[in-house]
Amino acid sequence: MKPDEISSSLGGTPLLQQRPMAVAPKTDSDENPANREAASRILRNKIDTLFAEKNTITDQPSDQSKPINPYDRVHTDHVDQPTTNDWNKYHSAWQNYYQKYYEGYYSHHLQKAKESLIDEKTAKEEAEYKLKQKLFSKIKESANEVRKSRHFMPIFSGIIAMLLFLFLQYNTLLIGSVMAYVSPGYINPQNIIIDPNTDITVSSEPKIIIPKINVDVPVHYDIGNDYDSQMSAMDNGVAHFAVPGASSHPGEIGNTVLAGHSSSDLFGSGDYKFIFSQLEKLNKGDTIYANYNSKRYTYIVTEKQVVGPDDVNSLVYATSKPILTLLTCVPVGTANSRLLVIAEQISPDPNASKAAPAADSVNNNTSIPGKQPTILERLFGIRN
Repeated sequence: MKPDEISSSLGGTPLLQQRPMAVAPKTDSDENPANREAASRILRNKIDTLFAEKNTITDQPSDQSKPINPYDRVHTDHVDQPTTNDWNKYHSAWQNYYQKYYEGYYSHHLQKAKESLIDEKTAKEEAEYKLKQKLFSKIKESANEVRKSRHFMPIFSGIIAMLLFLFLQYNTLLIGSVMAYVSPGYINPQNIIIDPNTDITVSSEPKIIIPKINVDVPVHYDIGNDYDSQMSAMDNGVAHFAVPGASSHPGEIGNTVLAGHSSSDLFGSGDYKFIFSQLEKLNKGDTIYANYNSKRYTYIVTEKQVVGPDDVNSLVYATSKPILTLLTCVPVGTANSRLLVIAEQISPDPNASKAAPAADSVNNNTSIPGKQPTILERLFGIRN
């Protein structure tokens, strides 16, 4: 290949035109064709060495040259070949690299996820707080509007009137229920019984003494069995309720009936409105004392009964013993039924008791006295 052809194949101007060269003076050898051919061969060898993938290493013609790869001219083989341990270290290094890479990768994303959850939780709490504040403000505004509005005044007035009515009508139930669990504390320490079988002289004031329920109360005998007489007597203690067949007195054969309040209107008169509020606590074998005509009579409870308010006949029966019957309204705070606590005399000797006087003058009554009327019942003329 001629120099002009080589430069054309490289995409440029002829090599001699790109880089001017100094021209030596012509000699005889320049005119010799053999010399020109040798120079051409040297030049081609130089050029092939620089640019071609295959060239020659001698000045011999190209058909006698040995092909050489350019990599082989600059590369020197290593003497030591890699061992199995070297390959293991190589793979371990790559495994450690990837392990740390993915560890960092997932740690980063996990931290991002945690931060996202914290942000969501904080946003949710803030939203809930704002919602609560908004609801509270709405409720407060509504309450203010209700207070300012006059449309609710009739409703409030009606509620207050209803509550007042219920209290006036049913305060006996409320107060009586409380008093049933609180001892009235009416007993006088001077009347504490030392020996119930001792026949002693006592005050001439008639009394009923019940130590178990802490009762020490005056008794009013022979006052009539009509409603007004009974209510007036029970305002000041316990009333003697005498009916034909049950009109005896303590120490006499027959049934002596004494009535007292278990509850009464809070605004009613009298100091003994709850004197028998705990009468239901008496049981068989309990002791009752009655002072009458300066003498003390001792009774032992034998039974209890609950009868209707009109069952007067339950008080009348034939007997050869001196009997004491205490009665009051039950349930406490109402006048629906009557409780009868029946007791027999044991001291003084009941066999020495005399017969009760004739009861021809006793008024007939078809109902057992009940509790005091409330204010509303008094206004409308209702009796229990």
